[in-house]
Amino acid sequence: MPVTRRVGSVEITALTDAEGPFFSHRHEAFPTADAEQFAAADAYDPGSVTDDGRWWLKFRAFAIRGESGVTMVDTGIGPADSPASTWAPVPGELPAELAAAGISPEEVTTVVLTHLHTDHVGWAVTGARPFFPNARYLLQTAEYEAVDALNPGLREHLLEPLRSSDQLCLVDGDEELADTIRVVATPGHTPGHQSVLVGHDDPVAVTGDLLVHPVQLLYPDVAYSHESDPDTARESRLRLLAHIAINSGQLATPHLTMPFVEVPSTTRLPG
Repeated sequence: MPVTRRVGSVEITALTDAEGPFFSHRHEAFPTADAEQFAAADAYDPGSVTDDGRWWLKFRAFAIRGESGVTMVDTGIGPADSPASTWAPVPGELPAELAAAGISPEEVTTVVLTHLHTDHVGWAVTGARPFFPNARYLLQTAEYEAVDALNPGLREHLLEPLRSSDQLCLVDGDEELADTIRVVATPGHTPGHQSVLVGHDDPVAVTGDLLVHPVQLLYPDVAYSHESDPDTARESRLRLLAHIAINSGQLATPHLTMPFVEVPSTTRLPG
């Protein structure tokens, strides 16, 4: 069953689309991480490593239910013919996860696409039609403009159908979605990466790929080889982790074994 957290009157539900191994060895994905750091990451999150030392990860989306409706954050790896099918363990199970959570695609009012990597947009458009027919799809302008560098196939597969249905909504920087829900710009992983903050006291940050592996949670300075701008990604990661730690909040992560985690007291943060 989906796992939930409540922040005031808002409920956040983790929806697991799939899980499986990453396509390259983790030493290639995090080339600056040393053996001691990986050992600490394995002890913190033993589910993230296989018996032969490969990276095992979850693929999640999150549903945020509040008075203003249902907001989806990302849409997983998608069906068998999705853009992620070249490397991710498709088909995903998001439709079944939504049904188990009592959410129909029609009642989703907003979809926040954290970024344009294929394992985060899989169910956004299926059969050339938006999977969530009544939702506006929020994307940072910087991400929209970078699509040809990130994945040119997504222009035809994803962006054109959303524009044709008048459901694509471009934003620049932070954006209030409701009284306690807001999009925050967290660039670096990709040019227009964004995360979602829920609540003011004891907040939850739905991170997207601000951090993708427990080694980046324990050691935020560790870069990921698929970050567009590692320095900017590091700054975004440190800034959001510090905000959550100071306010005794939690992180909602798409790829760690546990969907909701606190910032460990051993994490090195500025200040």
